[in-house]
Amino acid sequence: MNPEPLHRWLTQPRPCAQRFPYDTVIDAYQHHGKQFLPAEWTTLLRATRNRLPELPAPTGNLAAFLDVALDKPDGRYDYRTYLALPLLPIPDPDERPQPAERLLARRDHLHVGLLTDLISFELRALDNTGAPLPQLRPDPTVVTKRLRHAVRSAAPALRRLSFDIPSTDNPVTTARQVAAAATLDLHPRDRLTVRATMLPVSTVHDEWMFIRVLQTFELTFGLLAVNLTAVAAAVHARRLPAAGTRLSFAAALLRDIAPLWSLLATMQPEAFHTFRAHTDGASAIQSRAYKLIESLCRTPNPQRLNSAAYLSVPDVHARIRSGQPTIDDALDAIRADHRALAECPILADGMQQFTAAVHQWRRTHYRLAVRMLGTHRTGTGATLGTPYLLHSRDAAVFSDRDPSPVQRRPPMTATTIPPQALTASIGSRNLS
Repeated sequence: MNPEPLHRWLTQPRPCAQRFPYDTVIDAYQHHGKQFLPAEWTTLLRATRNRLPELPAPTGNLAAFLDVALDKPDGRYDYRTYLALPLLPIPDPDERPQPAERLLARRDHLHVGLLTDLISFELRALDNTGAPLPQLRPDPTVVTKRLRHAVRSAAPALRRLSFDIPSTDNPVTTARQVAAAATLDLHPRDRLTVRATMLPVSTVHDEWMFIRVLQTFELTFGLLAVNLTAVAAAVHARRLPAAGTRLSFAAALLRDIAPLWSLLATMQPEAFHTFRAHTDGASAIQSRAYKLIESLCRTPNPQRLNSAAYLSVPDVHARIRSGQPTIDDALDAIRADHRALAECPILADGMQQFTAAVHQWRRTHYRLAVRMLGTHRTGTGATLGTPYLLHSRDAAVFSDRDPSPVQRRPPMTATTIPPQALTASIGSRNLS
């Protein structure tokens, strides 16, 4: 790979951040792998970062990209930089509230964009048209299965975005049509985001899928954290039907992303063990959004709060120590009012649906981890691995003082939920 375009950009008297040669740099990372990037590239990228203060504004996107790209030589490599999460517009409860429909649509567009990028990558490799990451490519049977699961994983968001999902008997043909239609619909801003968030550590083919699946999980976790913050506020304000609806929708979103596990299960164990040798320091235990979800339901007990689970996400740990409101705390104030709870079965139903969805997610995660790691091996980044997942798999989502069970209704889906309920369910904190 030739770094000349980057060198030319650097030697301009006042280079423009918007004209930074992203494609050249990203191609180099995908050609070599972050772990094996030649020192010449690292030197040029550090020189770029040193020049940021003298560049015309705005330079924020370029600064964030360089932080992700230079994490290993800087000694800052972790789960967030491995997945390039600072470059993804992940919803956050601490940010300025936005309309519910906008939050969901933004998440859906990026969810589809990331998965169709994976589909396009797999198709390029299948067609032998110069796809990067050539090491340990799977056979066509595995790729066909992978494409089928990728389309299935994108389907709920595609339907909400009014895409017609083609019905064919050939998963490869279906995948080609979905990728072509969705790629054309992608905003130029999102095209760059999708490109810039694929900086693998290796040239192992399956790492592309691994990164994309984890990124799509994180997008949904961020949206769920915003939603659960709104649930806590609704319970505190005694808007119990709204809280129940929000919880049912949160459960529906978790069920929406369940097919991602089947997609990830197509990963070859040999491929996983090859690229994970270079991921020390990065582990899903560092997922900020997932810890927000867990801690917004109920405050972790002191042992868990002071374990690696939360010490790995210091800002969430600090939020909890400073008294972060939780759904469980809000429920404490009304649990004695049995009449109020009896008149609102939708709340108990929402809690049951969400609890079931979380437990199913954890169990599936554990089963896949055992398949890849066995029952005793450490996880990615030398963390506790499957023993940690087993220990937390069946932990309570809410306290054991939940509202009394009610007769279950058919579970709500994120595709069929009424529009007025959708607005209430995922709205930011200012929605009632």
